[in-house]
Amino acid sequence: MKRITVNLKILGGKPIIQGTRISVELILNLLASGAPEDEILKDYPHINKEDIQACPAYGSAS
Repeated sequence: MKRITVNLKILGGKPIIQGTRISVELILNLLASGAPEDEILKDYPHINKEDIQACPAYGSAS
């Protein structure tokens, strides 16, 4: 996955959206709690819709 990366120096090696310190886990938790994508994008304007969509795909592939 191009949008998700793991770096042991960032967030203890948790999967993150590339170029950010936003974890896949955070996005998955937001989605699970019912947060709509547009709200997540408003709260985290430096990511995009494709980044959000990559998180569940990464989670299911892991």
